[in-house]
Amino acid sequence: MPNSATAGAFLLILAIVLPVSGVLLSLVLGGRHAERIALILMPAGLAVALTIAAAVWRTHNVLQYFVGNWSPPLGVAFRADGLSAAMMVTAAVLICGIGLFARGQFPSPQQSELRAPLVFWTLLPAVWGALNAVFIGGDLFNLYVALELLTFAAVPLVSLDGRAETLAAALRYLLFALLGSILYLLGAVLLYGAYGTLDIVLLSGHIQAGPIAWAAISLMTTGLLAKAALYPFHLWLPPAHAGAPAPASAILSGLVVKAPFFLVIRLWFDIMPRMPEPAAAQVLGILGAAAILVGSVVALRQVRLKLLIAYSTVAQIGYLFLMFPLAIKPEMGDPWNTTAWTGGVLQAISHAFAKAAMFMAAGLIAEALGHDRIAGLSGIGRALPITVFAFALGGVSLMGLPPSGGFVAKAMLLTAAVAEGQWWWAVVVLVGGLLAGGYVFLVLARALADASQPLTLLSPISPSRQGVVVALAVCAVLLGFIPLRPLELLQIGRPDIAVGGIR
Repeated sequence: MPNSATAGAFLLILAIVLPVSGVLLSLVLGGRHAERIALILMPAGLAVALTIAAAVWRTHNVLQYFVGNWSPPLGVAFRADGLSAAMMVTAAVLICGIGLFARGQFPSPQQSELRAPLVFWTLLPAVWGALNAVFIGGDLFNLYVALELLTFAAVPLVSLDGRAETLAAALRYLLFALLGSILYLLGAVLLYGAYGTLDIVLLSGHIQAGPIAWAAISLMTTGLLAKAALYPFHLWLPPAHAGAPAPASAILSGLVVKAPFFLVIRLWFDIMPRMPEPAAAQVLGILGAAAILVGSVVALRQVRLKLLIAYSTVAQIGYLFLMFPLAIKPEMGDPWNTTAWTGGVLQAISHAFAKAAMFMAAGLIAEALGHDRIAGLSGIGRALPITVFAFALGGVSLMGLPPSGGFVAKAMLLTAAVAEGQWWWAVVVLVGGLLAGGYVFLVLARALADASQPLTLLSPISPSRQGVVVALAVCAVLLGFIPLRPLELLQIGRPDIAVGGIR
């Protein structure tokens, strides 16, 4: 880790300033210009994310920026390692795709200002900026602030249509998020009182296993699990994601729930790499396994397409937490298993693309039919073949079939489970894949069946919007061409990992 600001570190500030400037300009200029502002900023933000990733890859080092030129613990640091760069590129690509898709659902009016377009196009860059702040934050308190900004930008997206049920879902989401924030902040206070700093790098060099450290980590992890909707903290997610408009559902499921998971990784693998606790990691694995099984079974029983996809998100989040019991292996003399760790990260990225594509495909189907009842999907495969194809591609990744990113991620988790002698996690992964196949094929069977009477679409679906959905689904599949080994980019900046000699 460099001890001073690095060349090109101004890009880290730009990754936050660009979205924030979009929010401010939208509020000043009004809703009729908010869409145009967001669409102009999207390619610029994508270019910044790609440049940061290229700089991290080229230098094989962490990009670091000290705010005000004050180094920690007096100052605040922004840092981008390989994991940060990968997540920033994922977020940028998805935000660009979702923005292009949302133009058909939230067009900016030419004469008067409407509430929904103004709110959506203002909050879209707000979510983006908060996500970037999470991905590059180097201080636990500033990460708390970034998480709160993300929450207050994401919650209104749930209730854009103003219906009573979506307002109730948004309030439930807010309550769970605030509970998680309180627990996280309590843990941060304990760490600051014990060590006098909240900088991640400084903490990692001073933290020691003990009651205070474990109490703090436990509180912070529990709060983040509530925000990530890991079972049994998932109660807010299905109504919130299923009731939101399709672009908002894609943002929430594809990106927002990944931010707290990202911070759990920071806590467990960056702050405390030398004090792992296998028993606690097993608890996270058990919760993940329960999420996979319960979420998949409940998804099979749904009658609405968006609710099915929402419960599928609950299940797929569970795979992310299987990496903890598989990656932490102090008895082997290594701090962690890079194959399991890489599998968990790839699962997060592939799920982001697949689930965003599936939610947007479901939104197009609901627009065309006027409903999303699974029993009434007969004939939609002929009417919207491209949309149904995109849904199927996303389902391939969820099931873990080759070639897809989900296949690579789950294969890595299976490999780690066998190598570590923890065969029960392999059984969970395989059973989860079979259950995912069940609810995906249930939808496809209905969609490809012949309609009992000629199908009339309520509104035409533009080819460009369908093209965006297919493009994101194809991204989830292209991730399957990544070699089945730890990725060098993701290991840059990892504690106790030599990039040239990845295990």
